[in-house]
Amino acid sequence: MLTTTVGLGDRAYPIHIGAGLLARPEIFRSHLAQNRVAVVTNETIGPLYLDDFTRMLQAEGISVLPIVLPDGEAHKTGETLNRVYDALLSARCERGTTIVALGGGVVGDIAGFAAATFLRGVPFLQVPTTLLAQVDSSVGGKTGINHPLGKNMIGAFYQPVAVVADLDVLDTLPDRELAAGLSEVIKYGLLGDAPFFDWLESDMARLVRRDKEALSRAVERCCRLKAEIVAADEREAGRRALLNLGHTFGHAIEAAMGYGKWLHGEAVAAGMVLAARTSERLGHIGDSDVARIRRVLQAAALPIDPPALSVDRWIELMSHDKKVERGRLRFVLLRAIGDAYLDAAVPADVLADVLAHCTADG
Repeated sequence: MLTTTVGLGDRAYPIHIGAGLLARPEIFRSHLAQNRVAVVTNETIGPLYLDDFTRMLQAEGISVLPIVLPDGEAHKTGETLNRVYDALLSARCERGTTIVALGGGVVGDIAGFAAATFLRGVPFLQVPTTLLAQVDSSVGGKTGINHPLGKNMIGAFYQPVAVVADLDVLDTLPDRELAAGLSEVIKYGLLGDAPFFDWLESDMARLVRRDKEALSRAVERCCRLKAEIVAADEREAGRRALLNLGHTFGHAIEAAMGYGKWLHGEAVAAGMVLAARTSERLGHIGDSDVARIRRVLQAAALPIDPPALSVDRWIELMSHDKKVERGRLRFVLLRAIGDAYLDAAVPADVLADVLAHCTADG
């Protein structure tokens, strides 16, 4: 087991990474405030892991309240959040009851927001079961739900007590979900680690075939990078915004197509190509850099061309992004591969031209 730490003073917490961690009760016991947990999962992950996880905890004298939600981004709503509250209130859970998120990013975001708000805050433990959640959404304390007018517009910053990333659960991950997670892995190389991006170019085939050594390296490196960024900028006042590379475009794609039609990582992949094209138009990177980015995304079986939307529709959808400031769109762009920055001054004609030609790259 590898462990890295998110350094937030008295709220610091570990990220445990390794194989077989779901079968190690001592890891979980050490992070519980009392011998009672509420395990939030979904209808896909529950049948795979909930029973064994529950038996493991119960053997340690820990009471388990299972809360099984419908699966998918389309259910990341206030209605689903209320189902969690209903279960917690009906079972008379207390402030010492730890909410465990056993699932991907949607489960983690909903369970985390419930933990942040139930009884004004109860302990929260992340057990991510997708690659995307292991390398990104489970770390850093962003929780929330979607609104029809925008993704993740309602939520809170609320840090977990620990993250337990068991690499064995990736064995049951559908290929499309694995690819969506690789999108976020590639993002980390682009925004701040050029040597890591180089390694992804050369070893992507190993990641696609789920080589455990390669996956361990990727998950650990992404978690370390995110832990460093979160420790320096927990509430996204500056550097943490760089983690949104590809997301302003990507969230627009998700909203336009309907949440769940494009997986989050797929939308981010196409969004990163748009960010790269914008960076190229501004004279920061060359066409060869854009080609490298497109090739590594394609090697991960990710889409590189977004859906055809009018420029006006793009702007409308992106205007709901959380990074909009004083009515101005802000984009995470690239000075170079491995060097990202936040730009609030992209000329309107440049953006319009990139968006108008965004389906012609291939």
